[in-house]
Amino acid sequence: MPLSEQEQRLLDEMERHLLHNDADVVSAPSGDRALSYRNLVYGALLLLAGVGGLIAGVVIGDVWGIVVGVIAFAAMLGGVMLAVTPVRRPSSAAPRERSAKPQKSASFMDRMNDRWDRRQDGH
Repeated sequence: MPLSEQEQRLLDEMERHLLHNDADVVSAPSGDRALSYRNLVYGALLLLAGVGGLIAGVVIGDVWGIVVGVIAFAAMLGGVMLAVTPVRRPSSAAPRERSAKPQKSASFMDRMNDRWDRRQDGH
């Protein structure tokens, strides 16, 4: 069943609004932390080594197989943690805008409310 003309206009308006808001989210600064390519590579290698160790532990069997499996699992967990842990960017690489009023310990909701107010004001 086709949409009526009013429904189509409303859908188009919603799509434009969504695209505008998505552009705001994508272009929003992510702060001073980012993923490190080196940590991603080392984490992936450690994860693969852990998988290999886990397979070796299953093949070995016996008590030593369990020990090898636990160590391999710990290596896999460490590899994932290393890969997804963000590192600090140098402060000179990403200069950030300072607002007129200093906010030392604003909560997440306070920051979101301020952002919403700025968006509604057209800034």
